[in-house]
Amino acid sequence: MTHFTIRQQTFAAAPLEPGVYVVATPIGNLGDVTLRALETLAAADLIACEDTRVTGKLLVRYAIDTPRRAYHEHNADREGPALLDLVASGKAVALASDAGTPLISDPGQRLVAQARGRGLPVFALPGASAPLAALAAAGLPTSRFTFAGFPPPRQGARRAELARFSENQGTLVFFEGPSRLAATLADMAEVFGPAHTGCVARELTKLHEEFRTGPLADLAEHYAAHPPRGEIVILVAPLEAGEAPDPETLLRELLQTMSVSRAAAEAARLTGGRKRDLYQLALRLAGDPA
Repeated sequence: MTHFTIRQQTFAAAPLEPGVYVVATPIGNLGDVTLRALETLAAADLIACEDTRVTGKLLVRYAIDTPRRAYHEHNADREGPALLDLVASGKAVALASDAGTPLISDPGQRLVAQARGRGLPVFALPGASAPLAALAAAGLPTSRFTFAGFPPPRQGARRAELARFSENQGTLVFFEGPSRLAATLADMAEVFGPAHTGCVARELTKLHEEFRTGPLADLAEHYAAHPPRGEIVILVAPLEAGEAPDPETLLRELLQTMSVSRAAAEAARLTGGRKRDLYQLALRLAGDPA
Protein backbone atom coordinates (compact mmCIF):
# COMPACT_ATOMS: atom_id res chain seq x y z
CA MET A 1 0.00 0.00 0.00
CA THR A 2 1.08 3.60 -0.73
CA HIS A 3 0.12 6.23 1.84
CA PHE A 4 -0.48 9.96 1.96
CA THR A 5 -1.27 12.32 4.82
CA ILE A 6 -3.94 14.97 5.39
CA ARG A 7 -3.41 17.01 8.56
CA GLN A 8 -1.47 14.24 10.26
CA GLN A 9 -4.04 11.62 9.23
CA THR A 10 -2.71 8.92 6.93
CA PHE A 11 -4.84 7.22 4.28
CA ALA A 12 -4.18 4.05 2.34
CA ALA A 13 -4.21 4.19 -1.47
CA ALA A 14 -5.15 0.87 -3.06
CA PRO A 15 -3.24 -0.31 -6.15
CA LEU A 16 -4.59 0.90 -9.48
CA GLU A 17 -5.35 -1.14 -12.55
CA PRO A 18 -3.40 -0.12 -15.68
CA GLY A 19 -4.71 2.92 -17.53
CA VAL A 20 -4.59 6.67 -17.99
CA TYR A 21 -6.18 8.50 -15.05
CA VAL A 22 -7.33 12.04 -15.89
CA VAL A 23 -7.02 13.79 -12.53
CA ALA A 24 -8.54 17.21 -11.81
CA THR A 25 -6.35 19.32 -9.52
CA PRO A 26 -7.08 22.61 -7.71
CA ILE A 27 -7.29 25.85 -9.70
CA GLY A 28 -5.94 27.90 -6.80
CA ASN A 29 -6.90 26.71 -3.33
CA LEU A 30 -5.00 23.49 -2.64
CA GLY A 31 -7.86 22.32 -0.44
CA ASP A 32 -10.03 21.88 -3.54
CA VAL A 33 -8.81 18.38 -4.32
CA THR A 34 -10.83 15.19 -3.91
CA LEU A 35 -9.80 12.20 -1.82
CA ARG A 36 -10.04 10.04 -4.92
CA ALA A 37 -7.62 12.35 -6.74
CA LEU A 38 -5.12 12.10 -3.88
CA GLU A 39 -5.49 8.33 -3.72
CA THR A 40 -4.87 8.11 -7.46
CA LEU A 41 -1.87 10.44 -7.44
CA ALA A 42 -0.37 8.44 -4.56
CA ALA A 43 -0.97 5.01 -6.09
CA ALA A 44 -0.06 5.80 -9.72
CA ASP A 45 3.22 4.53 -11.11
CA LEU A 46 3.86 7.91 -12.75
CA ILE A 47 2.27 11.36 -12.90
CA ALA A 48 2.37 13.13 -16.28
CA CYS A 49 2.01 16.86 -15.66
CA GLU A 50 2.38 20.15 -17.52
CA ASP A 51 4.97 21.50 -15.09
CA THR A 52 6.50 19.13 -12.55
CA ARG A 53 7.21 22.04 -10.20
CA VAL A 54 3.57 23.19 -10.11
CA THR A 55 2.19 19.71 -9.50
CA GLY A 56 5.00 19.17 -7.02
CA LYS A 57 3.54 21.83 -4.70
CA LEU A 58 0.32 19.84 -4.45
CA LEU A 59 2.17 16.59 -3.87
CA VAL A 60 4.33 18.08 -1.12
CA ARG A 61 1.21 19.43 0.60
CA TYR A 62 -0.16 15.88 0.85
CA ALA A 63 3.13 13.99 1.30
CA ILE A 64 2.91 12.17 -2.04
CA ASP A 65 6.20 11.12 -3.64
CA THR A 66 5.04 9.51 -6.90
CA PRO A 67 7.54 10.11 -9.73
CA ARG A 68 6.63 12.90 -12.15
CA ARG A 69 7.29 13.43 -15.85
CA ALA A 70 6.63 16.59 -17.85
CA TYR A 71 3.98 16.28 -20.56
CA HIS A 72 3.01 19.50 -22.34
CA GLU A 73 2.33 20.89 -25.80
CA HIS A 74 6.04 21.17 -26.65
CA ASN A 75 6.93 17.53 -25.96
CA ALA A 76 3.58 15.77 -26.47
CA ASP A 77 4.61 14.14 -29.75
CA ARG A 78 7.57 12.49 -28.06
CA GLU A 79 6.26 11.83 -24.56
CA GLY A 80 2.73 10.73 -25.46
CA PRO A 81 3.68 7.43 -27.10
CA ALA A 82 6.19 6.70 -24.34
CA LEU A 83 3.57 7.23 -21.64
CA LEU A 84 1.10 4.99 -23.45
CA ASP A 85 3.76 2.30 -23.84
CA LEU A 86 4.00 2.30 -20.03
CA VAL A 87 0.23 1.86 -19.77
CA ALA A 88 0.33 -0.95 -22.31
CA SER A 89 3.00 -2.65 -20.20
CA GLY A 90 0.72 -2.62 -17.16
CA LYS A 91 1.39 0.74 -15.51
CA ALA A 92 -1.05 3.32 -14.14
CA VAL A 93 -0.31 6.85 -15.40
CA ALA A 94 -2.03 9.84 -13.80
CA LEU A 95 -2.48 12.89 -16.06
CA ALA A 96 -2.61 16.29 -14.34
CA SER A 97 -2.57 19.83 -15.71
CA ASP A 98 -1.16 22.82 -13.83
CA ALA A 99 -4.65 23.63 -12.58
CA GLY A 100 -8.17 22.32 -13.03
CA THR A 101 -9.40 19.51 -15.21
CA PRO A 102 -6.98 18.22 -17.87
CA LEU A 103 -8.00 18.36 -21.55
CA ILE A 104 -9.73 21.77 -21.16
CA SER A 105 -7.46 23.99 -23.33
CA ASP A 106 -4.78 21.44 -22.54
CA PRO A 107 -2.60 18.99 -24.54
CA GLY A 108 -3.94 16.08 -22.51
CA GLN A 109 -6.71 15.72 -25.10
CA ARG A 110 -4.15 14.32 -27.51
CA LEU A 111 -2.96 11.73 -25.00
CA VAL A 112 -6.48 10.55 -24.22
CA ALA A 113 -7.39 10.33 -27.91
CA GLN A 114 -4.26 8.28 -28.56
CA ALA A 115 -5.01 6.03 -25.61
CA ARG A 116 -8.51 5.38 -26.89
CA GLY A 117 -7.08 4.74 -30.33
CA ARG A 118 -4.85 2.03 -28.88
CA GLY A 119 -7.66 0.50 -26.87
CA LEU A 120 -6.12 1.48 -23.53
CA PRO A 121 -8.32 2.24 -20.49
CA VAL A 122 -8.97 5.89 -19.57
CA PHE A 123 -10.53 6.94 -16.27
CA ALA A 124 -11.86 10.43 -15.50
CA LEU A 125 -11.62 11.83 -11.96
CA PRO A 126 -13.87 14.94 -11.82
CA GLY A 127 -12.97 17.95 -9.73
CA ALA A 128 -12.04 21.61 -9.98
CA SER A 129 -12.73 23.41 -13.27
CA ALA A 130 -12.31 27.15 -13.87
CA PRO A 131 -15.14 27.43 -16.46
CA LEU A 132 -17.61 25.64 -14.19
CA ALA A 133 -16.51 27.57 -11.11
CA ALA A 134 -17.03 30.84 -13.01
CA LEU A 135 -20.46 29.75 -14.22
CA ALA A 136 -21.47 28.66 -10.74
CA ALA A 137 -20.89 32.08 -9.19
CA ALA A 138 -21.35 34.61 -12.02
CA GLY A 139 -25.14 34.71 -11.93
CA LEU A 140 -25.55 34.30 -15.68
CA PRO A 141 -27.77 31.60 -17.27
CA THR A 142 -26.32 28.10 -16.98
CA SER A 143 -28.92 25.89 -18.68
CA ARG A 144 -26.90 26.17 -21.90
CA PHE A 145 -23.34 27.39 -22.35
CA THR A 146 -20.43 27.16 -24.75
CA PHE A 147 -16.80 26.95 -23.70
CA ALA A 148 -14.80 28.78 -26.38
CA GLY A 149 -11.26 28.66 -24.96
CA PHE A 150 -8.83 31.49 -25.67
CA PRO A 151 -9.83 34.03 -28.35
CA PRO A 152 -7.24 34.64 -31.11
CA PRO A 153 -4.55 37.13 -30.05
CA ARG A 154 -4.83 39.41 -33.11
CA GLN A 155 -7.76 41.80 -33.25
CA GLY A 156 -9.00 40.99 -36.75
CA ALA A 157 -9.04 37.26 -36.17
CA ARG A 158 -10.47 37.74 -32.71
CA ARG A 159 -13.40 39.84 -33.92
CA ALA A 160 -14.13 37.42 -36.73
CA GLU A 161 -14.11 34.53 -34.25
CA LEU A 162 -16.41 36.39 -31.88
CA ALA A 163 -18.78 37.13 -34.76
CA ARG A 164 -19.29 33.41 -35.22
CA PHE A 165 -20.94 33.35 -31.80
CA SER A 166 -23.38 36.14 -32.62
CA GLU A 167 -26.30 33.71 -32.60
CA ASN A 168 -25.31 32.66 -29.12
CA GLN A 169 -28.24 30.91 -27.44
CA GLY A 170 -26.39 30.33 -24.18
CA THR A 171 -23.71 31.86 -22.01
CA LEU A 172 -20.28 32.03 -23.63
CA VAL A 173 -17.21 31.16 -21.58
CA PHE A 174 -13.71 32.25 -22.60
CA PHE A 175 -10.23 32.13 -21.11
CA GLU A 176 -8.04 35.21 -21.51
CA GLY A 177 -4.69 36.47 -20.30
CA PRO A 178 -4.43 39.69 -18.27
CA SER A 179 -2.45 41.58 -20.92
CA ARG A 180 -5.23 41.18 -23.54
CA LEU A 181 -8.29 41.37 -21.29
CA ALA A 182 -9.23 45.01 -21.98
CA ALA A 183 -8.75 44.65 -25.75
CA THR A 184 -10.79 41.45 -25.88
CA LEU A 185 -13.62 43.02 -23.88
CA ALA A 186 -13.58 46.02 -26.22
CA ASP A 187 -13.90 43.68 -29.22
CA MET A 188 -16.74 41.82 -27.50
CA ALA A 189 -18.49 45.16 -26.95
CA GLU A 190 -18.08 45.94 -30.65
CA VAL A 191 -19.39 42.56 -31.83
CA PHE A 192 -22.09 41.82 -29.23
CA GLY A 193 -23.05 45.40 -28.39
CA PRO A 194 -21.59 47.81 -25.81
CA ALA A 195 -24.52 47.37 -23.43
CA HIS A 196 -24.49 43.58 -23.61
CA THR A 197 -23.80 41.95 -20.24
CA GLY A 198 -20.52 40.28 -19.47
CA CYS A 199 -18.72 39.05 -16.39
CA VAL A 200 -15.02 38.82 -15.61
CA ALA A 201 -14.11 36.10 -13.10
CA ARG A 202 -10.52 36.48 -11.92
CA GLU A 203 -8.24 34.54 -9.58
CA LEU A 204 -10.91 31.95 -8.82
CA THR A 205 -10.62 30.27 -5.38
CA LYS A 206 -7.59 32.43 -4.54
CA LEU A 207 -7.13 35.22 -2.00
CA HIS A 208 -7.98 38.03 -4.45
CA GLU A 209 -10.89 36.32 -6.22
CA GLU A 210 -13.00 38.82 -8.17
CA PHE A 211 -16.30 38.74 -10.05
CA ARG A 212 -17.16 41.92 -11.95
CA THR A 213 -20.39 42.03 -13.97
CA GLY A 214 -21.67 44.81 -16.22
CA PRO A 215 -21.96 46.09 -19.80
CA LEU A 216 -19.09 44.88 -21.94
CA ALA A 217 -18.04 48.43 -22.79
CA ASP A 218 -17.85 49.33 -19.10
CA LEU A 219 -15.81 46.24 -18.32
CA ALA A 220 -13.40 47.09 -21.14
CA GLU A 221 -12.99 50.62 -19.83
CA HIS A 222 -12.44 49.42 -16.26
CA TYR A 223 -9.71 46.94 -17.11
CA ALA A 224 -8.01 49.35 -19.49
CA ALA A 225 -7.68 51.73 -16.54
CA HIS A 226 -6.90 48.99 -14.01
CA PRO A 227 -4.72 46.31 -15.65
CA PRO A 228 -5.44 43.00 -13.94
CA ARG A 229 -3.28 40.12 -12.82
CA GLY A 230 -3.88 36.41 -12.58
CA GLU A 231 -5.99 33.80 -14.32
CA ILE A 232 -9.16 35.09 -16.00
CA VAL A 233 -12.47 33.70 -17.26
CA ILE A 234 -14.79 35.92 -19.33
CA LEU A 235 -18.50 35.11 -19.51
CA VAL A 236 -20.89 36.69 -22.01
CA ALA A 237 -24.63 36.54 -21.44
CA PRO A 238 -26.86 34.96 -24.10
CA LEU A 239 -28.26 37.24 -26.77
CA GLU A 240 -31.90 38.13 -26.34
CA ALA A 241 -34.38 36.43 -28.64
CA GLY A 242 -34.34 38.09 -32.01
CA GLU A 243 -31.16 40.02 -31.25
CA ALA A 244 -28.72 39.93 -34.13
CA PRO A 245 -25.48 41.72 -35.00
CA ASP A 246 -25.51 44.71 -37.33
CA PRO A 247 -24.76 43.30 -40.82
CA GLU A 248 -22.31 46.04 -41.78
CA THR A 249 -20.36 45.80 -38.53
CA LEU A 250 -20.31 42.04 -38.79
CA LEU A 251 -19.11 42.06 -42.39
CA ARG A 252 -16.31 44.51 -41.62
CA GLU A 253 -15.00 42.09 -39.01
CA LEU A 254 -15.41 38.99 -41.17
CA LEU A 255 -13.69 40.62 -44.15
CA GLN A 256 -10.50 40.97 -42.13
CA THR A 257 -9.96 37.22 -42.30
CA MET A 258 -12.29 35.97 -45.07
CA SER A 259 -12.95 36.39 -48.75
CA VAL A 260 -15.98 38.45 -49.85
CA SER A 261 -17.95 35.34 -50.76
CA ARG A 262 -17.20 33.49 -47.54
CA ALA A 263 -17.85 36.58 -45.40
CA ALA A 264 -21.25 37.06 -47.06
CA ALA A 265 -22.17 33.42 -46.46
CA GLU A 266 -21.12 33.59 -42.82
CA ALA A 267 -23.00 36.87 -42.30
CA ALA A 268 -26.11 35.36 -43.86
CA ARG A 269 -25.90 32.43 -41.46
CA LEU A 270 -25.42 34.65 -38.42
CA THR A 271 -28.02 37.30 -39.25
CA GLY A 272 -30.60 35.41 -41.27
CA GLY A 273 -30.20 37.94 -44.09
CA ARG A 274 -30.11 37.20 -47.82
CA LYS A 275 -26.68 36.14 -49.00
CA ARG A 276 -27.09 38.03 -52.30
CA ASP A 277 -27.72 41.33 -50.50
CA LEU A 278 -24.91 40.73 -48.03
CA TYR A 279 -22.55 39.84 -50.87
CA GLN A 280 -23.21 43.19 -52.54
CA LEU A 281 -22.67 45.00 -49.24
CA ALA A 282 -19.45 43.05 -48.67
CA LEU A 283 -18.20 44.07 -52.12
CA ARG A 284 -18.78 47.72 -51.30
CA LEU A 285 -17.09 47.41 -47.92
CA ALA A 286 -14.12 45.63 -49.43
CA GLY A 287 -13.75 48.37 -52.03
CA ASP A 288 -14.11 45.92 -54.87
CA PRO A 289 -14.92 47.80 -58.10
CA ALA A 290 -17.08 44.90 -59.24
